Amino acid sequence: MTSDTRPDEVGAVTPPGRRRPPGDRVALRGDLRSALPDAGAAVVVTALVFALLWARMESGASDTVAVMPFMDDPGTYWMYLLSQAFGWSGLLWAWGTVMLGLLLSGPRPARLPVSGQVLERWHRTTSLTTMALMFAHALMFAAELVRYETKVDWAQRLWVAFADTFVPGWYDSGTGKIAIPLGQGALYLAIPLGLLFYVRHRIGANTWRRLHRFVIVVYVLSVWHTLLYGTNVWYGEWPRTVLWLLQLPVAVLLLLRLLRPARRAERLGSPGGGVARPGWWVRAAGRVAVGAIVIGLVVVAVSGRDGGRDRPTHPPATAPHAQETD
Repeated sequence: MTSDTRPDEVGAVTPPGRRRPPGDRVALRGDLRSALPDAGAAVVVTALVFALLWARMESGASDTVAVMPFMDDPGTYWMYLLSQAFGWSGLLWAWGTVMLGLLLSGPRPARLPVSGQVLERWHRTTSLTTMALMFAHALMFAAELVRYETKVDWAQRLWVAFADTFVPGWYDSGTGKIAIPLGQGALYLAIPLGLLFYVRHRIGANTWRRLHRFVIVVYVLSVWHTLLYGTNVWYGEWPRTVLWLLQLPVAVLLLLRLLRPARRAERLGSPGGGVARPGWWVRAAGRVAVGAIVIGLVVVAVSGRDGGRDRPTHPPATAPHAQETD
């Protein structure tokens, strides 16, 4: 989830007497080391979110319990709470790394508290942390399913948990039929798109740059997954509104990045001005679409019509799905 522009992406010459690192693995190892403080901060945030979710469930104020009343025991469902906590910290880190990427690849403020090189490093390390948090979110969801499926032997419990969590289309209960494949799509796109940065010299900078643009799809899928399946934002109340509002700066930065890209070749120009007419119309349509999204986000925030459910008078009492049987 790195930015589109780097000095070494356009064939920068290595200064005399200085050799490049032997291969891309050095860069990845270096970024993994640099990501340790960032990952530590993510663990702290995850622990705080977990503690908050636990306290709310224990006090009876949890929206998760309002959606699924049988989950009123944090001691039993702690793995589900931990999955939620990893999910929220993962979405927060995804928001941050996307914002950094858009800031780096579009028009930058005249004065920044840190250099572009530091921002670039933060972008790479938060990207790595985001991938780890997404995987941890899925892994803890699978662990909860292993605990839940008590009517079958261990081998089948492990298979059912793996399939429900990681196999698209396998989970067959309620909103999860749509929401879980969206989350799986985000995870399965995030990892290769994020790691391709470290082999960009082998696949070519232009190829990497084109593929990297799909990172925004990862973020959209993640937010969509949360809006559909996040029980903490299930109802049309302030937490859901805040989640929608957080998408506004992302959309605005994306629009600015499209209107004023850092690379001259990506500027729109006039029809036929060095760009094939179909390509020009595609670029223009993209800018119009993102502008419409910005307006739509403002309308959602102002109107309060954010797709949230009404809180029922008599909450449901069913389990998320029927247990597997031999």
